[in-house]
Amino acid sequence: MAKSFVERALAYHAMGKPGKIEVVPTKPHSTQYDLSLAYSPGVAEPCLAIEKDAAKAYDYTAKGNLVAVISNGTAVLGLGDIGALSGKPVMEGKGLLFKIFAGIDVFDIEIAEKDPDKFIEAVKAIAPTFGGINLEDIKAPECFEIERRLKAELDIPVMHDDQHGTAIISSAGLLNALELAGKQIEEVKIVVNGAGASASSCTRLYMALGARKENIVMCDSKGVITTRRPNLTEEKAFFATDRNISTLAEALVDADVFLGLSVADVLTPEMVQTMAHDPIVFALANPNPEIAYDKATTARTDLIFATGRSDYPNQVNNVLGFPYIFRGALDTRATTINEEMKLAAVRAIADLAKEAVPDVVNAAYGLSNIVFGRTYIIPKPMDPRLLTSVSVAVAKAAIASGVARKEITDWEKYADSLRDLMGYDNKLIRDLSEMAIKNPKRVVFAEGSHENMLKAAAQVRDEGIAYPILLGNDERIEKLALEHHIDLAGIEIVNLRHDREMERRQRYAAILAEKRAREGATLDEALDKMFERNYFGMMMVETGDADAFVTGVYTKYSNTIKVAKEVIGIREGFHTFGAMHILTGKKGTYFLADTLINRHPSTEVLIDIARLSMDTVQFFAQKPVMAAISYSNFGSDTEGSPASMHEVVRVMQEQYPDLAIDGEMQVSFALNKALRDRKYPFSKLLNKDVNTLIFPNLSSANIAQKLLQEFEVGDMIGPIQMGLKKPIHFTDIESSVRDIVNITTVAVIDAIVQQKIETQDNK
Repeated sequence: MAKSFVERALAYHAMGKPGKIEVVPTKPHSTQYDLSLAYSPGVAEPCLAIEKDAAKAYDYTAKGNLVAVISNGTAVLGLGDIGALSGKPVMEGKGLLFKIFAGIDVFDIEIAEKDPDKFIEAVKAIAPTFGGINLEDIKAPECFEIERRLKAELDIPVMHDDQHGTAIISSAGLLNALELAGKQIEEVKIVVNGAGASASSCTRLYMALGARKENIVMCDSKGVITTRRPNLTEEKAFFATDRNISTLAEALVDADVFLGLSVADVLTPEMVQTMAHDPIVFALANPNPEIAYDKATTARTDLIFATGRSDYPNQVNNVLGFPYIFRGALDTRATTINEEMKLAAVRAIADLAKEAVPDVVNAAYGLSNIVFGRTYIIPKPMDPRLLTSVSVAVAKAAIASGVARKEITDWEKYADSLRDLMGYDNKLIRDLSEMAIKNPKRVVFAEGSHENMLKAAAQVRDEGIAYPILLGNDERIEKLALEHHIDLAGIEIVNLRHDREMERRQRYAAILAEKRAREGATLDEALDKMFERNYFGMMMVETGDADAFVTGVYTKYSNTIKVAKEVIGIREGFHTFGAMHILTGKKGTYFLADTLINRHPSTEVLIDIARLSMDTVQFFAQKPVMAAISYSNFGSDTEGSPASMHEVVRVMQEQYPDLAIDGEMQVSFALNKALRDRKYPFSKLLNKDVNTLIFPNLSSANIAQKLLQEFEVGDMIGPIQMGLKKPIHFTDIESSVRDIVNITTVAVIDAIVQQKIETQDNK
């Protein structure tokens, strides 16, 4: 592994507060009265209530949303038996995944004990603290006994994810692969290479789905596990075959499925060629699979292939399962995670892969429209629908199978509560960053000699989000970089005023002059404008010399807006463009528009803003629920901006009858569903949580955005440009490095989608 990556990994874990997780108070604690309730004497009351009824612990403590990630460090990732303490970074990482994907709190517990009996006793002793236990990185065969006994002796969900996580995700992939191959699970011949905990659990789950034991052959490092082999463990003996074969190559002849949970390069192209038609190969050894992707696909063109890696199609990734399985188990207060719950997760994951993929996920993967098929049999890890699809399925199975201690009857309300709980959209920037890294674009930074712009350019380069291009004086930029210890490697610098850029200035000027000839523009005027960073940078995007443009830390918006209209132009079917800010916080995600562009919008412009906002919200994989904001409610004031907003709602409801939009209304009624439903039960927003606010003018929108930003109620992303023909995005003089990085990330996603649209138009 490269030294620089090792250094970055260590720095990541050490920076700021060491580690990756922390404990945060959830109740008021600023006054003496608060503290008297939190501790003595107030804390005695919930203690006494729990003493009388243990179930009250779920009402008065964090138990119901708290999972223990427990390990003894005997099988840590691919590192082996490195000890309990050495495995702690992995357990913290697992805790982080629980939190960011499903809103579950975690304490990581590292137990320095290899004796199964003593380990089990230690876990049982601390179990009352938790609503569930995730066993992690415990070696086989001890892990089988540990999980079996803890599940039998505790009344909370216990799951060893190393066993069942891969089993659940690969089972979902197998169901879909078999459907595409036109085969039945009851009939296919399956070869499993590897005989550890994960292999055993995968095979058993395949059998629960219908695979027949007599059609399964399991191999280990010694070859085929047969009934003729002496001294087999209990697990291996269960899968032993009486067929007269001894090698993996022999087992694979006419086999339909290969599951690898072993070592790299054990599967050869020649072996794959002997398999049945439409073979299914799940080569899940990490980091290098049992057979390389190119070798496998060359060997068989009818192959359906999956690995554990993110750089190949069909990644079998445990994060698709465990956060959501525990979420459903915790929310029903299940006493266990049983077979029915695991199978429900399998089918939910499999079914999700067949649904239309949101644009926000599509944009992350090569610009193609991701559809169910041989290269897409498993959902992508960043798909936000996993939270509701899998958690709801698991919760339903817990109730149906009789292991739930809490009933859920309103499933739509439960799904909504899941999004609210984890702040679904708090991971928005993380998801966008992952998308951008998959397909980075060339982004021009207008003010290359601004300290924050320079730092942001270096950061997006380091994170792989974009290929930065700085506009500015190269000597000045190099001096600034030296002062701030910024490495300029991989960053292009364009001094647009230098003689070496003369040809490009002339070319850009000619294109712009021709484009605006009917507006009185001349070539000389256009040449003068090419010495200005906004004109030059936007022409780079217009001509395809770059993919996106970020500006604003020096320039006034009014000037930038004028240039954008001249050089880039507004999307067909619209009269204006606008900007949106996205607020993500514990209460959810809110889209605010127009926060930047249109100072005193006409009714016609406000309708455009509403239409653009609807499109933008849908792009981020959310269903827009829109409120037209004013100082009056539903026509109580018939003049000025209330009348305009009232007309906006009328037109939008007429043009988009299925869209949830209403108003005009005061912001308190927009955001307080109970108040709005009680006062205005006729509203089209009845029983709905508003997520999109359309403001009557720039003053109100900008003030609201700035006020929320200063109160630090969540993360603010923006401004996000809506309505220009190309990816031109704006920052401001107050933008931090992180703000600019976020805008750059959005600009890259915008460029990805723009390229996709242009590709489709050219077909």
